[in-house]
This record gives sequence, structure tokens and C-alpha cells, in this order.
Amino acid sequence: MLMELLQKNRSYRSYDEACRVSRAQLESLIDCTRYVASSVNIQPLKYFAANEPEMVSQIQPLTHWAGKLSQLHLPREGHRPTAFIVICQDFSIHSSPTMFQRDVGIAAQTILLAAVEQGLGGCMIGSFEKEPLRQVLGLPERMEPMLVLAIGRPDETVVLTQVGEDGSTDYYRDEKDTHVVPKRALKDILL
Repeated sequence: MLMELLQKNRSYRSYDEACRVSRAQLESLIDCTRYVASSVNIQPLKYFAANEPEMVSQIQPLTHWAGKLSQLHLPREGHRPTAFIVICQDFSIHSSPTMFQRDVGIAAQTILLAAVEQGLGGCMIGSFEKEPLRQVLGLPERMEPMLVLAIGRPDETVVLTQVGEDGSTDYYRDEKDTHVVPKRALKDILL
């Protein structure tokens, strides 16, 4: 079951905007993070859940998607996520900006796996405008956005393939607009 969730958990860049993600769904995804590991069990992460169309439309332009496909301007108009979860660090709990980067990754992966289980999908967005986002969210100075997660019902096909002879791991869109993601074989990652 975990392997199936992992294989379905892709970085989706196109969503069915008719499928609204509820506040209860977002809270259930965030609730999963309470059970995962945290460095020294300090638990400094907090989460901003946005599913109101006005807030989602303010967050969207502050995010930058699919750097390797910048000519496509993803997500396209009419195929944007209907919710976001912004993972923040509360610096009043701990002031190190680097100590909890693992925690952010663990929390993000947990949220996205839980989203897949609910028939949703998402995308981790590390490229975003931090200060404007802080202002849009109304975050106090002690709260810093660390990662943005787009959440919605995917409406694109993502296919995993083996890394080719050239060794490139660059993802791309084929002639049918299928998102193709090369993955290394097990033999290539075992030491």
C-alpha cells in the first residue's frame, strides 16, 4: 500500500479547479504531521491552510513552478490548485533556520502522501516570494514560510520512466502534454 501511494504521489502542476478542497480536508492532512519525527522533538513547525478562493488567488502569483519548464508557465490558467498549505517555522520555539529543514521535508511528504490517499495530489514549491507571502498570510515576524504545498485534484497524467542512456533526470512534457519523470533504477542507487 505504501509503494502504491509513493508511485501516485507526483509533483502535479495541473488541477481540476471544479474540485474544491475543504477546510476539513486540509486540517486532516495537517493533523497527520503531528505523528511524524521532529528534530530533538522540538516541533517548531506551524501550518497555514488556505482554501478560500480569494486567499488562494493571492498566494498563487507568489509561487514559481516547474523551473525546468519555465516556457510553459505552469500551472496554466484554469488548472490551478484550489488550496495551499504553507509550512512555517515558529522562531519563538527555536531560532535555527537550518536545523529543521528535515522536519519540513518529512511534514511535506507526509501531507502529500495523505493527500494521495484522499484522491488529491499536490506539489512542493520551494521557489516563492517569502516576504510578500508573509504579508498576504498576515504572519507575525517570528513565523517564517519555509515551503508551500499546492493541493487539489490532479487533472494531468504523470508517467515515471527509467533514466535514459544520457543520464538526464530532467522531467519534460511529451507531445501529448504528458509529464514524464525519469527515475534512476534501483541498481543505480545501491552502493
